[in-house]
Amino acid sequence: MKGNPAMSWFNRRRFLAATGATVATAAINALAAPTASRPTSITVRDAGGSYVDAFREAFYLPFEAKTGIKVVSAASAPEPTAQIKAMVEANSYTWDVALLSLAAYDQLVQQNLLAPLNIGGSAYDDLPAQYKRPQFAGVDVFATVLAYRTDTVKRAPTSWQDFWDVKNFPGRRGLRSNPFDTTEIALMADGVPTGSVYPCDLDRAFGILDRIRPSVNAWWTAGAQSTQLIQTGEVDMIAMWNGAAQRTIDAGAPVKLVWNQNIAGVEGFCIPRGTPRAEAAREFIAFAMQPQQQAILSKYMTYGPTNPKAYQYIDAKRARALSTNPEYQKTALAINNEYWVANKDRALERFNAWRVK
Repeated sequence: MKGNPAMSWFNRRRFLAATGATVATAAINALAAPTASRPTSITVRDAGGSYVDAFREAFYLPFEAKTGIKVVSAASAPEPTAQIKAMVEANSYTWDVALLSLAAYDQLVQQNLLAPLNIGGSAYDDLPAQYKRPQFAGVDVFATVLAYRTDTVKRAPTSWQDFWDVKNFPGRRGLRSNPFDTTEIALMADGVPTGSVYPCDLDRAFGILDRIRPSVNAWWTAGAQSTQLIQTGEVDMIAMWNGAAQRTIDAGAPVKLVWNQNIAGVEGFCIPRGTPRAEAAREFIAFAMQPQQQAILSKYMTYGPTNPKAYQYIDAKRARALSTNPEYQKTALAINNEYWVANKDRALERFNAWRVK
């Protein structure tokens, strides 16, 4: 006997509805599957202070707007090699990306603590060779420069030799309380060409430092301290990072910078090996290499962009304040990180003993 037509129609409809629901659910799951492992956020270690606002506007917020992945900023002490080593060894990650100097990178890569970037085909390819490594993408270049007050220094210095010439260039001086930079400055002050500074002759450098020591009124240990020293007039000329010096100029202080013989170092993004958010980290770093984003960064800090194409989006006036301006690079001394990795301990020990003599 044939079944009830009405009941057959109802059963077919229920079957089709159930089948449709199953298909719809499968389609939704299929769409969601690629994003199931995609994080909603990543954490980037930066240097804090002025970096936070600059990186937020240039990288963090635009990346979130493009990808939906929120970037959380996490500041730490400089050269956080110990923290990254602890993360990797414990397989517990508080950072997915870390801003590091090349010196810190060199230490970590020797211990296999960093993941390869694998971002070829992106704007990373536009970076000059000195700003990139397989596990490192340079994002900004800082420089140590000679800064002086134009209201008290009547004869403008043009080199580190002038800084040492206390007779013809009188005034209170400031130097960094650290062998890094200070060693190279001393050697250049004694006439060593930039191409011959490394390997550093420490005996010669400390002999040169002995000569200037009586005229050094302040030994600074942090960038903010150097800014205060020159801004308040506690010193008339000082060796300091160009970004810290520019802040005094922006605040209206009568300060000028000498770019001749500037000492240039690069900071870049790295990925701690093993972080489960490595792919999102790579996406973020590739994004930060884009010239348009680095041009935005230059609006907030004068540590120059590593991507030369960024200058296509930077006006000429601002370009004159940036450390990677091609004119300033002609006489720059690039920090030899390999030298300092091999010699930092003995140089620090000797410098600290010299300072307390």
